Amino acid sequence: MNPQRIWLTGASSGIGLALARELANAGHQLALTARRREPLDELAAEFPGQIEVLTADMTEQAEVIAVAEAMQDKWGALDLAILNAGTCEYVDVSSFDSALFARVMAANVQGTVHCIEAALPLLRKGEKPRLVGVGSSVTFCPLPRAEAYGASKAAIRYLFQSLELDLAQWDIGVSLVSPGFVETPLTAQNDFPMPMQVSSEKAARKIVKGIARGQREIRFPGIFIGFLRLLGSLPNSLRFALTKGMARTDSEGRD
Repeated sequence: MNPQRIWLTGASSGIGLALARELANAGHQLALTARRREPLDELAAEFPGQIEVLTADMTEQAEVIAVAEAMQDKWGALDLAILNAGTCEYVDVSSFDSALFARVMAANVQGTVHCIEAALPLLRKGEKPRLVGVGSSVTFCPLPRAEAYGASKAAIRYLFQSLELDLAQWDIGVSLVSPGFVETPLTAQNDFPMPMQVSSEKAARKIVKGIARGQREIRFPGIFIGFLRLLGSLPNSLRFALTKGMARTDSEGRD
């Protein structure tokens, strides 16, 4: 990619931080947003003149609007927006908690929508603009305990695939990232096996390459994604029979 004006959210750790470093090394101008400022300042010090640090909570519309106003003042336009910020919480059905769903939906869906609202006017003035959202491979096949996270990422999938149709009139490209398990501080908290897990750095390289190619969907790792898609395409009764053993029993949840 030629040097671009890029807004990246969720940039303080994991995939976001690896993406920020990858893009900075490639010579792009970056506006990095996250709630925590310290990691962003440290990266900005490594790339003087390339990085604007704009902290915000994506679930707060006013804070996101303030970020957009800062980018408008700095650049006047955006060429690329990568909306990576999000969270994950797993459901324990023995103590089903609607507040958990509210938190996950607020961060993953409403936070993304706030960012889209802020980014679109700037992207319309950009050079070969593209909007990128980070979904998940969990949308290919229902999995136990992923009710909240999976539902939020399914919403992201539908949102971005619909947006691609409406944004074509302004020549704004749309990409959806659907990763498998990636080594991040968030996945480090998981208490279950994560097959074919990739590093944040490898994930960032895959994403940057996919964006440069203009891919509608950027999926990795290939074998894991293919397996999930195959499972998800099976008749419901067969899929259920093959995946129900992954669910925890009530006694396992208490342990």
